[in-house]
Amino acid sequence: MTVVGEILMLIGGIFLFLGSLGLVRMPDVYNRLQTGTKASTLGAMSIGLSAIFLLPGAAGKAVLLVVFIVLANPIASNTIGRSAYLSGIKLSEKSVSDAWGVQASGEAGMVEGAAADATITGAAPEATDNKGA
Repeated sequence: MTVVGEILMLIGGIFLFLGSLGLVRMPDVYNRLQTGTKASTLGAMSIGLSAIFLLPGAAGKAVLLVVFIVLANPIASNTIGRSAYLSGIKLSEKSVSDAWGVQASGEAGMVEGAAADATITGAAPEATDNKGA
């Protein structure tokens, strides 16, 4: 079991190292967020799982840590990226698509109309009262 723990520790270290390289090499904040989030989530999960094999007495804490990382990292990354977008930080010229920009401009996107405005601004779309009309 120790070998499995050590392999998971090595895999986690590799993911974290590659994630740090991605932070340096990516052109804009959005690509850096994506790279850092995926790598840190997988790396920390792997290291947390290795703790289960290497420190059996801390297995409960390691499982809680892994669950917290799996839930918190993507949510935090999305919040940071959305805040950066809404504050006007531009995408790199190398970026291929801008789904939020398509929604905000009213062009055919994933969400249309008032729901698109709610997606971009965080405001709830206006409710329509269909009673009696």
